[in-house]
Amino acid sequence: MKIALAQINPTVGDFTGNTSKILEFASRAAGQGAELVVFPELCVCGYPPADFLEKASFLDRAQQAVDEIAAWTSTPGRPALLVGSVLSSGSTAGKRVSNVAVLLAEGKIAFTQRKMLLPFYDVFDEQRYFEPASSQSLTFVGSQPVAITVCEDAWNDKDFWPRQLYPIDPVDSLMAKWQASSASLDGHPRLIVNISASPFHQGKPAVRQSMLAAIAQSHNAFVLLVNQVGGNDSLVFDGSSLLLDPTGTVVARGACFEEDLVVVDLPDTTEAAPAPCDEVAEVWKALVLGTRDYVRKCSFSKVLVGLSGGIDSALVAAIAVEALGAENVVGIGMPSEYSSLGSIEDARSLARHLGIRFELLPIHDVFAQFQKVLEPLFVGLPFGLAEENLQSRTRGALLMALSNKFGALVLTTGNKSEMSVGYCTLYGDMVGALAVIGDVYKTRVYELAHYVNREREVIPHNTIEKPPSAELRPDQRDTDSLPPYEVLDPILQAYVERYLSAEQIAAEQNVDPTLVRSVLRLVEQSEYKRQQAAPVLKVTQKSFGTGRRFPIAVKVQV
Repeated sequence: MKIALAQINPTVGDFTGNTSKILEFASRAAGQGAELVVFPELCVCGYPPADFLEKASFLDRAQQAVDEIAAWTSTPGRPALLVGSVLSSGSTAGKRVSNVAVLLAEGKIAFTQRKMLLPFYDVFDEQRYFEPASSQSLTFVGSQPVAITVCEDAWNDKDFWPRQLYPIDPVDSLMAKWQASSASLDGHPRLIVNISASPFHQGKPAVRQSMLAAIAQSHNAFVLLVNQVGGNDSLVFDGSSLLLDPTGTVVARGACFEEDLVVVDLPDTTEAAPAPCDEVAEVWKALVLGTRDYVRKCSFSKVLVGLSGGIDSALVAAIAVEALGAENVVGIGMPSEYSSLGSIEDARSLARHLGIRFELLPIHDVFAQFQKVLEPLFVGLPFGLAEENLQSRTRGALLMALSNKFGALVLTTGNKSEMSVGYCTLYGDMVGALAVIGDVYKTRVYELAHYVNREREVIPHNTIEKPPSAELRPDQRDTDSLPPYEVLDPILQAYVERYLSAEQIAAEQNVDPTLVRSVLRLVEQSEYKRQQAAPVLKVTQKSFGTGRRFPIAVKVQV
C-alpha cells in the first residue's frame, strides 16, 4: 500500500486555510498514487487550540471542516485521508470534546480513534479539555489493517521509559488485539500509525526516533509517525516525520522545520532516509521558523530590532532576516553617552552585512530630560540602578513608538541566562512581542553566532570577541554582576530545567556552594519579571512560560 506522510503547518482557528492545505497535500499525494494520506494531530483546527475548545462555534466549524474534507474523498480513485481534529465526545458526562484521528474514505468518516492518553505536564494541558478514549480498535484501509494512535498514545512504552506516566499502553493494547486476530490478519505487515503535534526541544527528535524504533522492534511492526511542523506562539514543531521498519531502521523521514510530503510503498521500503539535522542547526531552524510563523500568523510582516552592537541583538537580527527577509527588518541603534564608538560601528556593520535598514536614534537628550524631571526627587542620591534602567526604558519607549507608528513588531533580544537571573529591565529591553532567544543560554548564543558566520562574516567578529556589556555605566561588564557565562549557564540549566538543589549542583559541577546559592537567589527573585515577559520560543526541555509554573510571592530557601 502506498502511504503519504503529509507534514503540514496549520494555524489555530484557520479552518478555511487548514482545510485548503489538507486538500492540496491530499491532491498531490493522489497524483503520486497514494492510497492513504496521513496528516498531523489536530491539523483541522490547529494545535494547541486551548480555550477555543470551550466555544461551541469552534467545535461546529471543526465538524464542518471534517465533513468538507470527507466529501473530497467521495470521488472514485481518491485516497483515504487520516486527519486529526476535535469532535464531540458524545459523552453525557465528563468533557464535551475528544481529540481524534478520523479516517475519511468514500465521502464519509469511516473510522474514529479518540486519543486515550492526555498529557498534563510541561506545556501540555489536555486533561483540561478532552475526554479520553475508553477503548481502541484496529481498522482497515482497503485490505491493510492499521493500528491508529494519537501522539501521547505512543509515549508510554514500559520497555523504553524508566517510569511510565500512565497505567495503560495503547500500543500494547492494540498489538494484543492484532495478535488475537492473527489468523485473519496473516499476510499483512503490522502497521502502527501515529499522528502527532510533538513540540520541539533540543534533543527531542533523537529521543522520538529511539522511542519509535523500540516500538517497531518490540512489536515487529512498521511504525509511521506524521508530526506537525510550524510555530504556534511559544511552541515550535519540527516535523521530522518518520517511517521505521520492523528492525527499527528509519526508511523515510520528513524534512526538519519545513512542510513536506513523503510517499512510501509498504512493505517495499528500500530508499535510505535523509540524515537528521545536527543540534545547533536544529536550534537555528527552530528559532527561524518560530519567528516567521509568530509574525505572519499574527498578521504582521515587519519587525524592529534594537541593535546595541552586542551579540544578542545581532543574533536576533540575523534570525529575523532569515525568517522574514532583509526588506522586512529594521535595526534601531539607540546609543547613550556610555555606548562605545565600537559598539555603534558594530551595529552598522551588522546591518550592512544583513542588508537591512539601520536608523540611529541617540538617547542622550531624552535621558537627560528624564533626569532633569526626576532631579528634585533624586537630589543627593548617587547614580545607580535606577539611572541604568532608565536608559533601557527610554529605548523601550522609542521602540514601541516606532512599532505603533509603522505597524512593525518589536523583537526582544534578551537570552535565557539574563532572563533567569533578572539581568534585564522590565519595560526596557524586555518590551516587545516575542522573546526570540529567551530560551537560549548565552553560551549557546555564541555557538549560534558562529553558525550564522559559517560561510561568511555576518555577525562582526568584534561583536563575538568583545566582553559582553549592557553599556549602562562607564566600563561596565556583565562579569561585574554575574559569574562568567561558562560557569553560570551550567548552574542555570541544572536548576531551571532539572530542578537540582544548590547542594546537588555544587557537588555535580565542583562549584562553590555559596556562588551557587547566590545565583539561585537571583533566579527566585526574578520570577515577577519573567511572568511579564514576551512569549519565549521554546527550544529547551524546560523554557520560561506555560511549561514552567511558579508563584511570584514566595519565600524560598536555596
